[in-house]
Amino acid sequence: MFDTIVVATDGSDSVRRAVALAVDVAARFEADVHAVYVLDAEAAESTPSEAREDRRDAPDDRGREALDRVADAAWTRDADLDVTLEVRAGRPADEIDAYAREVDADLVAMGTRGRHGEDRFLIGSVAEGVVRSCPVPVVTVRRLIDEDTHQTTV
Repeated sequence: MFDTIVVATDGSDSVRRAVALAVDVAARFEADVHAVYVLDAEAAESTPSEAREDRRDAPDDRGREALDRVADAAWTRDADLDVTLEVRAGRPADEIDAYAREVDADLVAMGTRGRHGEDRFLIGSVAEGVVRSCPVPVVTVRRLIDEDTHQTTV
């Protein structure tokens, strides 16, 4: 049923449950895991030019760390899982959608809130963009911890 699962990560805390779900489904169906991290080109362009040079490598480092965490989670769950790591640059929703199409994904998993706005609504977000455009099922996983009270919600 599932041969290829794409999990979109930005390294934020809220994506952990999406990674766990993607890895669990992959292990159950012996599917390949494809983790994708997208460098947001628009956000990079809006950074002041003097700061842009100083922070040039930071997104690459964050992306590599985020992807490594997905690989670690996958191999901890099942050492035989095939994991592919991909870094892209562009508009995140467009790049996630394009990558899912390129690898002929059967499922995309992602968090509903990420690094660029823990208090943003889903409307207008990367998750909504992927849900609207992706030709395969997209599972969005919300974070269960209420950041204001640090209590688990149901």
